[in-house]
Amino acid sequence: MNLSKSRYTQGITCKKKLWLSCYKPEEAEDLGNDSVLENGNKIGDLARHLFGDNYILIDFDKGIQSMLDETKKYLKEKPNIICEASFNYDGNFCSVDVLKNDKDCVEIYEVKSSTEISDIYIHDISYQTWVLKKCGLKVKKSFIVYVNNHYVKNGELNINKFFNIKDVTDLLDLDKVENNIKDLKEVLNSKDEPNIDLSISCHKPYDCPFFKYCIKKLPSPNVFDLGWNVRFDKKIEMYKRGNITYKDIINKEVVNDKAIEQINFELENDKPKINENNIKKLLNTFKYPLYFLDFESYQSSIPTIDGTRPYQQICFQYSLHYYLEENGELFHKEYLCDDYEGNPMYGLCRQLCEDIPMNSCVLVYNQTFEKARLREMAELFPEFREHLLNIRDNIIDLMIPFSNQDYYVKDMGGSYSIKKVLPALFPNDPSLDYHNLEQVHKGDEASNSYLLLPTLSYEEQKTLRKNMLKYCELDTYAMVKIFEKLKKI
Repeated sequence: MNLSKSRYTQGITCKKKLWLSCYKPEEAEDLGNDSVLENGNKIGDLARHLFGDNYILIDFDKGIQSMLDETKKYLKEKPNIICEASFNYDGNFCSVDVLKNDKDCVEIYEVKSSTEISDIYIHDISYQTWVLKKCGLKVKKSFIVYVNNHYVKNGELNINKFFNIKDVTDLLDLDKVENNIKDLKEVLNSKDEPNIDLSISCHKPYDCPFFKYCIKKLPSPNVFDLGWNVRFDKKIEMYKRGNITYKDIINKEVVNDKAIEQINFELENDKPKINENNIKKLLNTFKYPLYFLDFESYQSSIPTIDGTRPYQQICFQYSLHYYLEENGELFHKEYLCDDYEGNPMYGLCRQLCEDIPMNSCVLVYNQTFEKARLREMAELFPEFREHLLNIRDNIIDLMIPFSNQDYYVKDMGGSYSIKKVLPALFPNDPSLDYHNLEQVHKGDEASNSYLLLPTLSYEEQKTLRKNMLKYCELDTYAMVKIFEKLKKI
């Protein structure tokens, strides 16, 4: 079986993952990486213009042999820039993102959508360099092109400032590549699943889609079900020591107090833990009118709005439930941008400042996100700055009782995410079940839906917008229900 650069890096990470991807691909879990792949494609397309617009693109759709033949043809017409230049040596195939084909040598430019360089990228470009040299090319330099996350768009996109380019030639170990290829081909040519145990590579550099397959024979719950910020490397260490079940861990391991509480709840089937005094102290900081706020946002790998950076969160929607007085009527307001070509944050900020008066008490769930977005938008729009920062300064986090474990039930499973807390507090309540929504059930679906809206017909837009609003409304209504639950305590 042949190798490609993606298979090579997969095997470098874990030989078992490589084998499973070839022989048992149906066991892979969908990790929802579509947006990551899409960002990678956009960054790759942009990087083709690094040396100007006069480049040659090898067509992938024509098949591997056609790609190889076209590459040979254009290599002779030097100097030029060839994108997706393709090479094969002894069953080892690769396509180079950008190949600078000079008269006496070539330079390899491997493009990544990340904002930093990781070790796996060095393995990736080492493999490509090895293949090209084996094909008889003189590789002068090898570079990694990645995103400069400090770049701020101001006018037309400046591609030379948007990208960082690092010469990694001296970091390559080509002798090691040859040995790795030999080992990986032995794995691929075997019909037997490799006997490789769990390790940190299940999580780094990427989450493995076969992780659930590899732990399916472990007792449940087990060390990998621990929440409360128990790091994955710590879990692996415990696993390696044979401390896998909760009983093993509680008797032999040192973990944080909250994780111990999670284990005890599971083993003893404890009743809900409720620290009434701490909850009361938090509630006493609330004042009316009382607002419940939630933003929806998307990330763009390539900024399209002046004043924004790569991967900055762009808010386009919010939901707002509020009480004007204690025990009063519950009201709701919402905003969803309908200007798909402008800056969605401007209209959102203007409406938000109208909907939330100055010095109001604002509840959110996980204040880090909302506070960061309000600060960024205040920097972008001086006319709303004072009001937005006032909203930010009056935020109180409704997550606190759960992150502090002042309210904990077994069904939260070591998590204080609202998607875990809500069904634990309100089991079997269809009005609070995100699965009962149409089209949009979680945050990434809301983000993707907003980006999809401009491509739809009017009727399709109308339907999708309605479902986007319902999703965001449920986020703040869920906060209201949690608040009411805390009040009853």
